[in-house]
Amino acid sequence: MKNDATKRTPFATRRQALGLGVGGFAALALAACSPDDASSSNGASSSDASADATPVAIDATAYDSLIASGAVADDATVQASSWAKAIKDAGSFRVGTTRTSTLFSLLNETDGKLRGFDAGLSQLLARYILGDESKIEVTQVTSDTRESVLTNGQVDAVFATYSITDARKKLISFAGPYYTSQQGILVKADNTDINGVDDLKGKNVAAQSGSTGPGVVAEFAPEAKVQEFSTDEEARTALEQGRVDAYIIDITLHYGSVAKNPGKYRIAGDPFGPDDPYGIGLPLDSDGVAFVNAFLKKVEDEGTWAKLWQIAIGDRTGVASAPEAPAIQA
Repeated sequence: MKNDATKRTPFATRRQALGLGVGGFAALALAACSPDDASSSNGASSSDASADATPVAIDATAYDSLIASGAVADDATVQASSWAKAIKDAGSFRVGTTRTSTLFSLLNETDGKLRGFDAGLSQLLARYILGDESKIEVTQVTSDTRESVLTNGQVDAVFATYSITDARKKLISFAGPYYTSQQGILVKADNTDINGVDDLKGKNVAAQSGSTGPGVVAEFAPEAKVQEFSTDEEARTALEQGRVDAYIIDITLHYGSVAKNPGKYRIAGDPFGPDDPYGIGLPLDSDGVAFVNAFLKKVEDEGTWAKLWQIAIGDRTGVASAPEAPAIQA
């Protein structure tokens, strides 16, 4: 596959503007850590760096303040949507999400709170409907269970870096998109053989089952040998153990892994493949789609979306300004 067919996301554009080539993001992540961590860029081995490195933490104070300042819908707006009214009547917002995504939804075991870009949007939506961002019941989901928790009525919505696809739209509905990504290649920091999608020929490549990764690998690297894993952690463990040479999934998840483990991994080459729009999963044909889309437009227009992105992602990955939010589908 020729590299000139590769598209670039706003993330990639900003990385290029900042002069980040292969491995450049890792250098930024290290620079954001303590001086001891940054010393790994001066000759320390990747294993030494990962052992001593400190994850780039979210600014919890700024994050919590932003969520607490979120808008609250008037009663007429809530009552006009049967989906939102049911949540208001129940007194809590049932959300399917993850607790292990460093940039999008990560559990702080000290205070028991989820923080990140997805977590923040779900909390802002809870505040918008219920007037209280803490009135959330969380069900942990994986790539394989996101549809089922919606179709069986276990949750009201799913926020989980959830790619909008035609196959999924047969089972559920999506609000958004609220974010756009592409695929990325994660390798161990000392891997010099893989520097882009063209280098995956004949390599063992990990992908998450239930994600868009396996299909993208089949299209862009058809001679790669794909191994599917249920979770991000399982795929990265296989990479660390040398059972696979590379791991492909949405590049934003890889950015989180690099931020969490400075010196342990690197991003091999630019993002590739089709634009991957993230949506908020809702029950099939729910009138919640219109309600959530109106909410998303509001947080984008008021600048809350960009502020949340900067706190959850930009400030932790060395990107100075938020990308433009994608157009919300009618």
